[in-house]
Amino acid sequence: MSAAPLTLGTAGHIDHGKTALIQALTGVDTDRLPEEQARGISIELGYASLELPSGTRLSIVDVPGHERYVRTMVAGATGIDLYLMAIAADDGVMPQTREHAAVLRALNVSHGVVAVTKSDLSDPELAILEASELLPDVDVVAVSVRTGSGLVALRTALGRVAATVTSRAGDAGDARLHVDRAFTIRGAGTVVTGTLWSGAIARGDALELLPGRRRARARDVQVHDRSVQRALAGQRVAVNLSGLALSDVSRGDVVVTGGAPLHPTYLIDARLELERDEPAHGTRVQVHHGTRESPARLAWLGGPFWQIRLEQPLIPAAGDRLVIRQIAPPDTLGGGVVLDPHPRKHGPSAATLTRLGRLARGEALPERAQPAAGQVPPQPPATGEPPPLSASALGTEARLREAGFEPPLDAELDAGDLAALRRAGRAVRVSKALHYHPEAIAEIKRRVVAIAGASGGSITLSQLRDELGTSRKFAQALLEHLDAERTTIRRGDTHFLRRRHDPGRPGAEPQ
Repeated sequence: MSAAPLTLGTAGHIDHGKTALIQALTGVDTDRLPEEQARGISIELGYASLELPSGTRLSIVDVPGHERYVRTMVAGATGIDLYLMAIAADDGVMPQTREHAAVLRALNVSHGVVAVTKSDLSDPELAILEASELLPDVDVVAVSVRTGSGLVALRTALGRVAATVTSRAGDAGDARLHVDRAFTIRGAGTVVTGTLWSGAIARGDALELLPGRRRARARDVQVHDRSVQRALAGQRVAVNLSGLALSDVSRGDVVVTGGAPLHPTYLIDARLELERDEPAHGTRVQVHHGTRESPARLAWLGGPFWQIRLEQPLIPAAGDRLVIRQIAPPDTLGGGVVLDPHPRKHGPSAATLTRLGRLARGEALPERAQPAAGQVPPQPPATGEPPPLSASALGTEARLREAGFEPPLDAELDAGDLAALRRAGRAVRVSKALHYHPEAIAEIKRRVVAIAGASGGSITLSQLRDELGTSRKFAQALLEHLDAERTTIRRGDTHFLRRRHDPGRPGAEPQ
């Protein structure tokens, strides 16, 4: 059995005993802040180390369980190899239990153990059943920190699961450490900590801090408060950086090998795996990557593929995992995988679906050549076509086409048919409860451009309602959709054409 290092993250609802459980296993109280100790809840990430009987050393990241600190939980969960989910016997599965499970799914962390805590206070059987339903095929162990019951069995279960997880310690490549904490030590200078995602960091290594590409050198490297000559991926690592002041570093920065080909980006092409119905094109969400996050707009590209248009830069590599959260009310929508960390800004097309489909299958693509002025790029072969539509889906498409400008509500249609039609490009989601046929959308857009072109470059809701002979509800949904896809832009009660849709009018609203 390999003794290579792994990182374990806790998960679970507030007051379900995560921190007490880690203290019982390791002897370390990860609630280090006075406020945490006074209130009895975790607020920041905590850290400990656990050596299993096999010799495998687990770096533990203990996360908060309160709903206000889910963003902190996500920052701690990125980069972990396996999890320890705590579910209290007297509560069972609670809201943050479910959301933490959704975050783990989004990050593709599938190996773990459930500890049913407080088993001395209540019969654990119901909580065990609920845990098995939430996380099928995962070991569930009833424990009591107060009596010590089940702790040996829990260590055994962790060892059994750890033996099935491949450590990243042997991975080649540049070092990448996402900073979750930065502080200064008198006489030593700036120290950053995080989970080392890849590569290794040794004393004396030349490093860079992204996104600003500030240069630094590793003066000292520690793993769980012990100086080491070289730290490997899969470990919690502290690096003493010479050449940087504490004010130069923020949580969310990334420490990399000097010259590593990583760059900040405002655009990401990704395959998303969502826990619920797909969001509308243009939906604003919060995107988490590493210990960094940013608001973004989602632009649908076809099938499971989306372009993420960020408001603040992230620093991803192809293959990295993302967590997508709803902004208000905050909730985890799902996750995804980065396919292209530096795409051009673009919309859906057959070429896009082919390219992203090949990236999703792990195929290496040639470098994109820039076409000469006036040259039409070659069209890719017609591979990656969506599967044929069922008779039911074709019937739903016919209903949308015949309905024209007033389609039936989604509640009246089959959700599976709508999803299939979206993947095939034969239905357009306009709002959370409304789909249109693409032919109707094309005609509506043509009329909007015509009306605005004759009205000084703008259109109002009442104008569109009267033009289409429909109700305010449909007209409003359509204008919001056109705003989201950047045909128009709203200013007060008026929607202006963006410049590219009316290039001959100098006064048009800018893009």
